[in-house]
Amino acid sequence: MTLNYGRRGLVLALPDDLGIHLIEKKTMPVLADPKAALENALTEPFAANSLQKEAKSQNTACILICDITRPVPNGLILEPVIKELIRAGMEPGNITVLVATGLHRPNLDDELRELIGNDWVLNTVKVQNHYAKKDEDHVFLGMSQSGGKILLDRRFVEADLKIVTGLVEPHFMAGYSGGRKVIVPGICHKNTIGHIHTATFLENPKAANCILKGNPLHEEQLDIVARLGKVLCVNVVIDEKRRPCFFSYGEIRESHLKAVKYIRAYTEIPLTKKYRTVITSGAGYPLDSTYYQTVKGMVGAMDALAPGGRMFIASACSEGIGSDDFIDAQRRLVQMGPEAFLASLLPKARADIDEWQTEMQVKAMRAGGIYLFTEGLGDQDHELTGVNRVMDLSAEVSAWVNEIEDREVVVIPEGPYVIPRPAAACGVS
Repeated sequence: MTLNYGRRGLVLALPDDLGIHLIEKKTMPVLADPKAALENALTEPFAANSLQKEAKSQNTACILICDITRPVPNGLILEPVIKELIRAGMEPGNITVLVATGLHRPNLDDELRELIGNDWVLNTVKVQNHYAKKDEDHVFLGMSQSGGKILLDRRFVEADLKIVTGLVEPHFMAGYSGGRKVIVPGICHKNTIGHIHTATFLENPKAANCILKGNPLHEEQLDIVARLGKVLCVNVVIDEKRRPCFFSYGEIRESHLKAVKYIRAYTEIPLTKKYRTVITSGAGYPLDSTYYQTVKGMVGAMDALAPGGRMFIASACSEGIGSDDFIDAQRRLVQMGPEAFLASLLPKARADIDEWQTEMQVKAMRAGGIYLFTEGLGDQDHELTGVNRVMDLSAEVSAWVNEIEDREVVVIPEGPYVIPRPAAACGVS
């Protein structure tokens, strides 16, 4: 059995007598001709006109894409979208592809070429990164429904035609990624991002994987996006081998909901009981490049873990822990302990950068013991994770099941891309 791990995967050698409950997507129908399917989607929109018609008489366009942490097939998506704009009469020099980094680092040079995946795009239009800490790059659009300042990247706000591209998959805070999330937090100012990541939002039980209805973060995102007027969106769903299975294009909210409706049947896996042993992953490259992103795998699997159980997670962490801000939050977690750390967050009107990821880790730690296998962290870095270290994953799992005399094991090879949920909750927003 192989877990998604880095670029190569990680083979597990488990005892033959284990009762393994494999949690993975049902086989997804892969598009025979993804390019043709995308081009067809651009002419059959949800709650919008065809892309070419929307682009008529528009002078400028800004197209948002996710950063390098998401395996979006940009090399496939961007060229047909841009060519539709050019056919409508738009000058290539008036088209900007903007990397919606949120507070992640910019994607530059070879990494940018890998992200875009298409030299024609790089040579035809402007490709730039969002910088959340640059005050001058942002426009104030008023106060959100929760009282936060709305500051968004002016390149998107001021474009005549606003287009978002995104990968739709479960998200541990916003319910599902894609659509509105590429804008909020993708191109928000750091203060806006800090506001929507406070404990006021994230400690709400509906700020969780696969939940949209009543999710305060999702509702705040929709409120902010509504201030922009018309926004178009191209969403994609991919299978476990990252092959395109579904495209939706149209008005941002409606096209996103269509993609969510499609993917629910594959990514929400009903469970009728919890287990004392859960094995999962950080999803493999590019998501598991940092420990910061590994937290998503922990949270994604926690509903499968029985009280007193152990969650084993494998993540390459090839780029280390994450940002300096996240390292600071992890240091506070280790020094204060989970309960005191969480208590320190509750009064805040604006979260410190990246401490929300540590807050989400605390949720997983409340579910049971967390045991991390990685080859990417040294001793000092591993101390900052606040979780237990595993040197040989197969051996540790074998020793644990022998200790508890319970040989039923849950394995989730794709990590946070597949979510075990109570059976009654599956398919319900």
